Amino acid sequence: MSTTLHQQLAEEEIIDIDDFRTKLAEATSPIPVYKEALCTIKTSLDDRFKAGEDIRKLIYGRAWEIDRILQVAWSQYPWPEDKISLIAVGGYGRGELHPHSDIDLLILLDDEVNAEDLHDSISAFLTTLWDINLDIGSSVRTLSECYKEAQSDITIATNLIESRTLTGNPNLHTQMYDRVTSEGAWTDKEFFLAKQKEQKERHKKTNNTEYNLEPNLKNSPGGLRDLQTIGWVSKRHFGSTYIRDLVEDGFLTETELDILNKGELYLWSVRYALHMLCNRREDRLLFDHQRTLAEFFGYKDEEGKLAVEQFMSKYYRIAMTMSEFNDMLLQHFDEAILRADEEQVIIPLNNRFQIHNDYLEVTHENTFEHQPFALMELFVLLAQNPSIKGVRASTIRLIRDNRHKVDEEFRKDIRNTSLFMELLRSPERVSTELKRMTRYGILGRYLPQFGRIIGQMQHDLFHIYTVDAHTMKVIQKCRQFRHRDYREEFPICHRIVNQLPKIELLYIAGLFHDIAKGRGGDHSELGAEDVLEFCDEHHLGKWDSHLVSWLVRNHLLMSMTAQRKDISDPEVIHTFAQQVRDIVHLDYLYVLTIADINATNHTLWNSWRATLMRKLYTDTKRALRRGLENPINKEDRIEQIQHEAQILLDRQGVEKTDIHTLWSSIGDDYFLRETAQSIAEHTKAILEHTKADEPLILIRQTSHRVFEGATEIFIYSKDIKNLFAATVAAMDQLHLNIQDARIIVTDSGEVLNTYTVLSDDNTPLSENPSHLQSIKQRLIEELDDPDDYPDIIQRRVPRQMKLFATPTQVYVSNDPAAQQTVLEVITPDRPGLLARIGGIFAEHNLSVRKAKIASVGERVEDFFFITNEQGLPVSDPDLCQTLQDQICQQLDEHIQHER
Repeated sequence: MSTTLHQQLAEEEIIDIDDFRTKLAEATSPIPVYKEALCTIKTSLDDRFKAGEDIRKLIYGRAWEIDRILQVAWSQYPWPEDKISLIAVGGYGRGELHPHSDIDLLILLDDEVNAEDLHDSISAFLTTLWDINLDIGSSVRTLSECYKEAQSDITIATNLIESRTLTGNPNLHTQMYDRVTSEGAWTDKEFFLAKQKEQKERHKKTNNTEYNLEPNLKNSPGGLRDLQTIGWVSKRHFGSTYIRDLVEDGFLTETELDILNKGELYLWSVRYALHMLCNRREDRLLFDHQRTLAEFFGYKDEEGKLAVEQFMSKYYRIAMTMSEFNDMLLQHFDEAILRADEEQVIIPLNNRFQIHNDYLEVTHENTFEHQPFALMELFVLLAQNPSIKGVRASTIRLIRDNRHKVDEEFRKDIRNTSLFMELLRSPERVSTELKRMTRYGILGRYLPQFGRIIGQMQHDLFHIYTVDAHTMKVIQKCRQFRHRDYREEFPICHRIVNQLPKIELLYIAGLFHDIAKGRGGDHSELGAEDVLEFCDEHHLGKWDSHLVSWLVRNHLLMSMTAQRKDISDPEVIHTFAQQVRDIVHLDYLYVLTIADINATNHTLWNSWRATLMRKLYTDTKRALRRGLENPINKEDRIEQIQHEAQILLDRQGVEKTDIHTLWSSIGDDYFLRETAQSIAEHTKAILEHTKADEPLILIRQTSHRVFEGATEIFIYSKDIKNLFAATVAAMDQLHLNIQDARIIVTDSGEVLNTYTVLSDDNTPLSENPSHLQSIKQRLIEELDDPDDYPDIIQRRVPRQMKLFATPTQVYVSNDPAAQQTVLEVITPDRPGLLARIGGIFAEHNLSVRKAKIASVGERVEDFFFITNEQGLPVSDPDLCQTLQDQICQQLDEHIQHER
């Protein structure tokens, strides 16, 4: 805190300290007096914040006022003269205090003092602070203990470096500071490396991106902790009191300091508002807080952009700028601290660039000014020389100073378009250098469409990154598939990417697949037009251009087909194969789809989804090889599957006549959708089932390749009223998450229903036999009388799902060929969803003949094939409208009630 600001705060004091002392002396209990003073401080500062006062005066002002409260509290107890002092450490030690930040205190003792002798005073002092509800973090240490603890713990060492005396003997603080900043505690190099490691670990926890959709103001890249890291290192090594001292040391320019200060003050303002609005310490910009903050800071919804998106876009861009400065300054410190004594080794690369002690730098400070194409060349050289560790800080600054030269003329220069394609074709570091281009502000200028999506949030739970961060992760995934480490988890992708004729076409498709988001209209179509223009400007051939454009236009085709259609149906495979056209298109689309899913949200990818995509790929590839003019014959497939199941049953001695009698009553769909092994197991169990009044239930790990990793629950029973409603309600009570429902009704009035389930956190069920037996017994009990199906259990809707509660959509149509009504429900996911829908079907005496369950992030897109009591489609338009209205009303009311 500067002396000038210190004086201003003294002149603008909120609490008259003499009056405060008088009230304490007169009070029967001091606690209410303290609390009243703290409330006055809070109210005054919050009112001034709302009125738009300089955030620095509020942050430092709170610390100043708390200083004085603590000094008075300290004076109420006896302390040994000159042997003890009260020290502010950490953020509070810097003189900064947000509304609910921790107030970290050190009670510092001379080595001659025994802490036990002061137990009563220390205990009474701290108890008072807790009683008045201050967020205190405290420690009691001697000088020697401070030194010892600082040696073993970098966090303690950092806190002690940022410290100041509140009251007591100031010489103790001077001694402590000198000892913990000595070379014996941490050398400059050790301290810098420790803080560097600490930052990398912190960033790793937030997926190494500024662009998480719920970022942490302190700990995410570009957050306050990154700025503090710069301060800690500069204070430890250079003795800098303030970051502005780095200007005098030659590490920052005045312009950069101004940008850095403005960024810090913005983050301070957002953090202050977050603490104030939450009325507690909270540094995460959770979705519900984002909306409140956007409104608080005056953002309004505009056409094509919500207020919250505008607010977060500003945050992301500032965080990106702060990250850029953090990179540059830490690189400066690396050169000044770690490499100061190194022998200078210069390796020339060309007239414009050289390697200086393993880091790339320009040969002259005017390189970019006189030869702007070097701004693109730099990233190509980094990709082509993996031994280069990074870019020298001086060159990073020159990139910042000259990036305005990336203009229309730059974009049309054949040298730059050729260099960019050379980067995409590089064997190494493609995604690394594209990320670096983004961070240094080059990629968004070179591709203006990409520049428009930088910091653009996707306000849903399906995506967990902004559009640009997601795009970079898609390309990174495509690159990772090449490596042996990924062969086991992504075997098909690993094989394909190492055989693709032109891998750069995949990267271009990844770069453009979401580039048109936020413009209005179909982003796939708009992106396909953008990428054609890119291909033309970068001189790609017609076939390559059309392939990339097709990939961008259809980048959702494969995942939507797998999730929303019955891929065990040969006709679905044939239609998809017609859309894909050839194996080359299929290969590119498969890899792009898998990368897209994995880069969207890591929770979306599991063994079940992996096998779903693998089956669609392999079946489509088989169809393409067979030829689209020779689609698979259903009758041949049914005959083959029955023959394979018959062989399995013959080995177990099952009578053929019994088998054929049972099979003759079951429709074709069952044999098209089940494996030979499942058919054999079902058939044997049904024929051996003797309890006609009790449903047959089989539970096992699925053998169905589409649902590998999930558990299969097979139910055979009479086709009785409310069976679907009772089943899904019972499964909901058992905390089972239904992934798929295959419902078959026989000619003789039985049902063969197969539910594929995971646990409610989308992980496989425990294979413990007693657990599976308890599930089976519970289902038997509940399905014994479906009319008395269990109540829908009330479980809390997760916080994030409440925030993204878009209105339910229901579509009803009739399928003349199947003689069924198709009902599609698109709604936010939540516990008990299927049970509620099943209850509505039961109320209207409707039977579910087939169901396709699909979860897409926080949204479900479920299809139900239903009939009335007579087994016919629902033809009454009034009933169809009632169904739509009732489902929408009940599901939306459920979410609203939870709010």
